[in-house]
Amino acid sequence: MPLILQVFLDTNFSYMKIYKTNTGIVLEHESQYYLSAEQNWDTLINHDNLFAYLLQQVKTTEPVGDSNWLNQLHILAPVGSQEIWAAGVTYLRSKVARMEESEQSGGATFYDKVYDAERPELFFKATAQRAVGTNDYVRIRKDSIWNVPEPELTLVVNSSSKIVGYTIGNDMSSRSIEGENPLYLPQAKVYDKSAGLGPCVLVTAKEIPSSTGIAITIERNQKEVYKASTTIDQMKRSHTELVSFLFREYSFPDGAYLMTGTCLVPGNDFTLQSKDVITITIDHIGTLVNIVE
Repeated sequence: MPLILQVFLDTNFSYMKIYKTNTGIVLEHESQYYLSAEQNWDTLINHDNLFAYLLQQVKTTEPVGDSNWLNQLHILAPVGSQEIWAAGVTYLRSKVARMEESEQSGGATFYDKVYDAERPELFFKATAQRAVGTNDYVRIRKDSIWNVPEPELTLVVNSSSKIVGYTIGNDMSSRSIEGENPLYLPQAKVYDKSAGLGPCVLVTAKEIPSSTGIAITIERNQKEVYKASTTIDQMKRSHTELVSFLFREYSFPDGAYLMTGTCLVPGNDFTLQSKDVITITIDHIGTLVNIVE
C-alpha cells in the first residue's frame, strides 16, 4: 500500500515518520526523499525493530525529490489491515464528562468505577474502511444531537504486542446516544467516517516523552469556537498496561491501533456542526485536520 516515511534524527529523541500517500513508499531524511524497497504497509509496521529497519533503508537508498515534490502527494489515513480500538476514561476529565452525559439515564456511576478499576474500558472503534486521513471529512450521526471530537494519542502495535509507533486519533463521539444508556456505546462510537487518523505514524527509538503535548482547536465559519491542550502524563494508565489488556484474549495478525483516551472535551453546551474544522496537534507527530461532513 502507498505510504511515505519521514526521518528525523537528534541526540535526545530520535524518530521517523511514516505517511501513507497516493504514491509509493517514500523515505524522508535531511530534506531528501527516497523510494523504499518495502511497499506493503502491514509487513512494514510488523517489524519488531521498525526504527532500525527504516534507518537502514535511508542509508542504502538514493534520493528522488525534495519538499516541493512531497507537497504534491495526497496524504491518506496511515492504516492498513489493522483494527482500530480505543480506551475510555483514562483521564480524569473524561471520567467527569462521561458521568455528566449519563447522569439522567442513571449510568454515571459506571464511569466512576471504570476510572478506579484495575481493568480499563476498551472498545472496538473502526477498520480502515471507516477511518479517514488528514484534510478529509469525518461524520456526525444524523440521529444524534450532541457530537464532539476526541483528540487522542494512538498507539501503533505490531502483531507481537510491541508498540512500534504513534499517530493522532480523532475519536468522533455521539454523546447524546451514549448518554441515553452506556450500552449504546458502540452506536455512539462506531459508524462510517467515525475515526480520523494521521497525518503519519511516528516511529521512535524509545518511548514518546511523557511531556508530549496534545492540543485541539475547532473553527466554525473561520472563527475559533473551542481550544484546549494537555500533556500525555495526565493519563492515569500506562501505554503498556492498555496494550497488555487489549492482547489478553485477542490476536491481531496484522497488528492493531489503540486510541488512548482524551481529557480535552468541549463543554456540555457545545456540539459539532457541518463544516466545522477540527485541528489536532501532538508534539513530534504533527497535525491532523478533519472537516465535519
